[in-house]
Amino acid sequence: MSAPPKTSDDKMTGGNVTALPSAERREELRVLEAVLFAAREPLSTAQLAAFLEGGDDAEALLLELQAHYAGRGVHLRRIGDKWAFRTAEDLSWLLQQHRKETRKLSQAALETLAIIAYHQPVTRAEIEAIRGVAVSKGTLDTLLQTRWVKMRGRKRVPGRPMTYGTTDTFLDHFALTSLADLPGARELKEAGLLDQHLPPDFKLPDPARAKDHDLDPLDDDDIVT
Repeated sequence: MSAPPKTSDDKMTGGNVTALPSAERREELRVLEAVLFAAREPLSTAQLAAFLEGGDDAEALLLELQAHYAGRGVHLRRIGDKWAFRTAEDLSWLLQQHRKETRKLSQAALETLAIIAYHQPVTRAEIEAIRGVAVSKGTLDTLLQTRWVKMRGRKRVPGRPMTYGTTDTFLDHFALTSLADLPGARELKEAGLLDQHLPPDFKLPDPARAKDHDLDPLDDDDIVT
């Protein structure tokens, strides 16, 4: 007996016939799509779930929408714990004439940013110990103003020094999904950013494992708006 013909509500997936999403699910995908396109900044799964009747399924819907846009001119990207539409990386050259980079960080700021990214949460004294030179307040202020760096909390040691870490804006600017996507030692050495003759046991710290459990939360006086 021959197989029944496929209907317009079926599609092929890996040789098997599977039903397309229900009308209700398609509508939820349209809602997420509309909200994300209109958003001025990345939105968390919880924020997006608030627009859905079945909010508990938001994560699965977002992954489905991400797959839908995988081969298109815009991609749905996860940025930390948030989501946003971004131009496909291979088409970014089309927008170069419309985008101006007004900030040029000094070498000191770039070095400080790299130390914060890999060693967070890190204090100013720890940054200075790693760089071997003092870090000016102006350097940290510049990084805070770019919104690539934020204050993470006060370390539970005498003096309760402030610690610093990177933000979702940092991930977004450098097209990183998470801190785990930062270049490793091999990539940095190939780019000439690390000494080729490092000790064999040298390891970069893993910023993806950074935790705030040894920090006191920020006081009201610490928060800079």
